[in-house]
Formats: sequence, structure tokens, C-alpha cells
Amino acid sequence: MEARANEMRRDHIRFDGNDIVLAATMVDKLTTTIDIMYYLMERGEERAFVIMLVSAENIDVETLLEKEKRNTDILFEIDKEASLYAIICQDTKIDGGYHFAERVVRNMLLHKSEDIYCAELEVRTTAHNIKYVVFKLIETYIKAKEDKKQGEIVFKSLN
Repeated sequence: MEARANEMRRDHIRFDGNDIVLAATMVDKLTTTIDIMYYLMERGEERAFVIMLVSAENIDVETLLEKEKRNTDILFEIDKEASLYAIICQDTKIDGGYHFAERVVRNMLLHKSEDIYCAELEVRTTAHNIKYVVFKLIETYIKAKEDKKQGEIVFKSLN
């Protein structure tokens, strides 16, 4: 289907129907866990956390993430068919999250994976609505795909 003229002139990202379904799935799967993370942050037991959304072809993404993650990190299967997974890295700041993503992407490239997309979001405060956090992550991921940032790590921070 061809894009309409008014869609092509927009500077911001536009969610299509599949993106909205994906965002709804992510809200369903991540909200409770992020709520717990917020609780821990408010009690002073957690300083910041990173959420990563990653996909790749020609590799078992779930097995790779299970192998690379720490026992405190929480893995979510978002869309098995699209090999799309989210991982919440507890008590992690921007540098630790980026190093983790580098390790994952490097392993994917070593195994000759294709269409690798990785977006990360550092959350430092509970000031943002949980749905906003999830929507910002999916927006970052979609923008990375639109910009053809295959094999790169796109990282944003929410203060």
C-alpha cells in the first residue's frame, strides 16, 4: 500500500496498525513488571533500569538473551514469529545497558544474523507514566527500523 502525501510530510513517527498491536502487546506484557520496578525505585532500592527491545533473523534471539542476561534481568517474548524480545535490566544505568546491548549485537553479528534492530531506554525516574515508557521504547525501535539502523544500538534516556 502506498503512503499518502500527508503521511510522507510528517517529521514525527507514525504508528501503523501492526505497530499499535505491538504497542498494546508490550503494554500488556510489561506494565506489571515496570510497576514493580517503580515501587522499588520509590523505596530507594532501585536507582535506574534499562529496557531493551531487540529483534534479529537467523538466530534464536531468546536463547542468546537467556545466555547473556544476568539472573536479575527479566526477559519477555513480545512476538516469537518476528523474533522480538524485551528485556528489563534492573539496577542498570546507561553505560551498563549499552555494554549489554553491545555484547548481544556483537554475538548476533558473529552468528551472521540479519535484520538486527536494538533499541534501549534508560528509566531514571518514576515521573513518567508506565504506558509512556512502553510507547517511547516502541517508538525508538520503530524509528531505528525506519532509519535503517540495522546492527546499531539506539539508546534514549528518560530523566
